[in-house]
Amino acid sequence: MKVYKVGGAVRDSLLGVDASDNDWVVIGSSPEEMISKGYKPIGKDFPVFLHPETKEEYALARTERKSGTGYHGFTFYYGKDVTIEEDLLRRDFTINAIAQDKDGNIIDPHNGTDDLEQKIFRHVSDAFHEDPLRAIRLARFYSYEHLSDFKISESTVEHVEKIVESNELSELLPDRVWAEVSKSLDNKNPNKFFEKIISLNLKSPFFENLNSAVCDTHPNKLIRWCELQINNSFLLGQSLPIPKKLQHSSNCLRSLSMISRGKDKSELLSLIYAIDFKANSELIKELKVLPNLIESLEYISKLEKKINEADFSILAKFSKEKVKEEKDKIYKDIISQL
Repeated sequence: MKVYKVGGAVRDSLLGVDASDNDWVVIGSSPEEMISKGYKPIGKDFPVFLHPETKEEYALARTERKSGTGYHGFTFYYGKDVTIEEDLLRRDFTINAIAQDKDGNIIDPHNGTDDLEQKIFRHVSDAFHEDPLRAIRLARFYSYEHLSDFKISESTVEHVEKIVESNELSELLPDRVWAEVSKSLDNKNPNKFFEKIISLNLKSPFFENLNSAVCDTHPNKLIRWCELQINNSFLLGQSLPIPKKLQHSSNCLRSLSMISRGKDKSELLSLIYAIDFKANSELIKELKVLPNLIESLEYISKLEKKINEADFSILAKFSKEKVKEEKDKIYKDIISQL
């Protein structure tokens, strides 16, 4: 049984960047042996285990062959005879197909270290286009500061084009696509991910309404998603499993963006209820840094201040049926003062 560090952890260490986590490949073992050593099995489609102490992921070396469409359209083999070179052959890019043994020796059968020096994304094999998620993942790599200036080899661009032409992007599970989006929103340059989605023609079917990639005004993931939404008319994510917190934040920004001096009082009243200034005060504070709200920012701030200063305790003396009516009066009075 031999253990190798693989993938992004090796790539980043060669670039002098601290890796956020480590991935490991195990050669010459079996699921039974891993379990007997205290590793916890977590893989559904192929054997992946959590280390009993570090909780890092350890996967048995495997080969894979395309046998159908979509995420489950692969046949895996993970016998004890699979070598580290065979495992690296199934990986996406040469810079991610580098392994390191326990003594620090580098195993690099596809010259990934050369591509690191030349700052090139190059696919490992012609099997690249068999997994359409690799095209989305390629875009995601651009959201990392240390990979954002890499070029894509011409042959790899051709493989991405094959993925687009095959329409297999539509076979991807929305959860897998959102995972790539989510990681990008956490990274230094989320806008570069969306720029690549556009330039590599990867918009269909999950990013159909993406036309602007601007989303890097704020470091907060929630606000970044909101900025992307407002820059694309709030039409993104309709086929993706957007977390409720992000949906809520985006809806709040949509209502804020509709507030302006001179708007009809009844419309303003509806927007005030939709926003709920008191409950969402921290969120609104962050949303207000977005340049999209500059024109109405002063009015929004004055409205927010008046609402926060208002005495709503008087509502306690009214019946439940009467509260809404009296609350409306308070808000209408505030609107009239501005």
